[in-house]
Amino acid sequence: MTEKTMKVGIASYEDFKARTMAIARGELKPGPEEPKVWFQSTESFAKVLSSRNRALLATIAETHPASLQELADRTGRKTSNLSRTLKTMARYGFVELHKGAHGRIRPEVPFQAISLELAFR
Repeated sequence: MTEKTMKVGIASYEDFKARTMAIARGELKPGPEEPKVWFQSTESFAKVLSSRNRALLATIAETHPASLQELADRTGRKTSNLSRTLKTMARYGFVELHKGAHGRIRPEVPFQAISLELAFR
């Protein structure tokens, strides 16, 4: 089994907008090896993927909790805080939130690693 890795890039708003417009005009076709998720700064990347949030991703990936309550019990974090954090992470694709029976939300991490691409320009 190959390890699935999410690729993340850092680009200024202006660079990201120019890239998006070039793709929309058909002038640029992103390759499969290019990042699918972009942040405007290393600071914003670090905020979403803080050490505490990376530990949360690891717990989800390793224990496969059936609900947010189960995840809260395993991590000692409040369900309301987990919900907010996981919604943010879901916007970037770091977690998937599956709706189940009785309104339960089951978090899932769809990859085994995150790769950061950072250009120095």
